[in-house]
Amino acid sequence: MKELLLLLPNLAVLLGRLLADPSVPGTAKVALGAMAAYLVSPVDLIPDFIPFVGYLDDLILVAIIVDGLLNHLDRDLLHKHWPGDPVTLEKSAAVARRLSAWVPARIKAKVFAGGSVGRQANERAETGHRK
Repeated sequence: MKELLLLLPNLAVLLGRLLADPSVPGTAKVALGAMAAYLVSPVDLIPDFIPFVGYLDDLILVAIIVDGLLNHLDRDLLHKHWPGDPVTLEKSAAVARRLSAWVPARIKAKVFAGGSVGRQANERAETGHRK
């Protein structure tokens, strides 16, 4: 339970570490940077001052990015940068997968530049190389 309470700080640390890692593809860094900019921006699709619903767009965006990272980046790379218990990362992945399931696949694919990060991950998997 303690690890689940640390989810947001762990996600923030993961974000910073992935942005600083030269082995992370540029498309993933662009998605991470755009997410960070949107979250700190005072302009939202749904204003945050509306109780509960105001944070829904932020929650969905984070879920899409986390789900995308977990599907398109090497899991070992994510575990390397995850500051918490690896089990918590997997629990986060399950929640992100459920939340992002509400978003059409074509929109999720655009977040990661049409899946180019996914193609890079697949190419590494096929050749047996890991970054």
